[in-house]
Amino acid sequence: MGLPASAASTTAAPVNKLANKLHIVIPANPGGGWDQFGHRLGEALRAADYVSNLEYENIPGKGGVIGLAHYAQHYSADPDVLLIGGSVMEGAIALHKPAVNLKSVQPLARLASDYMVVLVKPDSPMQSPEDAIATLRRDGAKVVIAGGSAGGIDHIYAGFLLRTAGLDASQMSYLPFAGGKEIVDAVLSGKATLAVSGFSESKDLISSGKLRALGISSPKPFWGLLPMKKAGVAIDIANWRGVFTGSQVSAQRKLQMVEALKATTAMPVWQNMVQQNGWQSSWSSGADFEAILDIEAGLYDLMVSVMRLKP
Repeated sequence: MGLPASAASTTAAPVNKLANKLHIVIPANPGGGWDQFGHRLGEALRAADYVSNLEYENIPGKGGVIGLAHYAQHYSADPDVLLIGGSVMEGAIALHKPAVNLKSVQPLARLASDYMVVLVKPDSPMQSPEDAIATLRRDGAKVVIAGGSAGGIDHIYAGFLLRTAGLDASQMSYLPFAGGKEIVDAVLSGKATLAVSGFSESKDLISSGKLRALGISSPKPFWGLLPMKKAGVAIDIANWRGVFTGSQVSAQRKLQMVEALKATTAMPVWQNMVQQNGWQSSWSSGADFEAILDIEAGLYDLMVSVMRLKP
């Protein structure tokens, strides 16, 4: 899980319309990171004139596993339905071991990545990455951490925080939630001391002062936030987001969709969205993307096992 590579910077003009009506399945609650990504992608494809009309379908649960199974069952041969997915889904698959996994769909492309932030309520005495690790080292399992679905990248990054503090991740008190609002409520109510969430989901809360960020999972300062590496957290991690199609969709149609996605991500409309949301461009497709998925599947299996994460 290295840092994302830069997207192509050249522009390309649309040649053929991708679909009159494109249906995008988002395996998460409205308002979260995948939902934001799915809607922004749909808007960019329409602005680029690849689609005329858009439909969105939210199917939350278990880090995307439920939505993935629904997609595989109902849309495996439909060329006009896309599935949003990403790192969270890989972690959830490693944790839950569902019958339907990413081998049940065809990967199209990874488009963008999102760093993780460690959050506290505004009046928390913690002020820095070092304070977060010191609090964990001192209070251990008493420190409740809120984040996304069990097994997802929030959960795994929380495990790295504990390991940095010299604790076994199996000691972690973790509250998983399907949406960002629940994470915020848990911190503000005092049910959780810390939270781990995607930067794009949190930046408005940070800017407004509703929550305060102690650090970010980037290798260097990002948007004025200090890297958690400053406190010894050894891993730089980013939550990538990408697009999949059905297992029975033809190779020709798959190629057409990849070309449309690549051209769209090179256009100013998409690049502006990347900048506004605080994402990192991380284009990958074809054999390269498939290799990334295979490698990361093994890494997530290992991390879930080593950290003894439980559903």
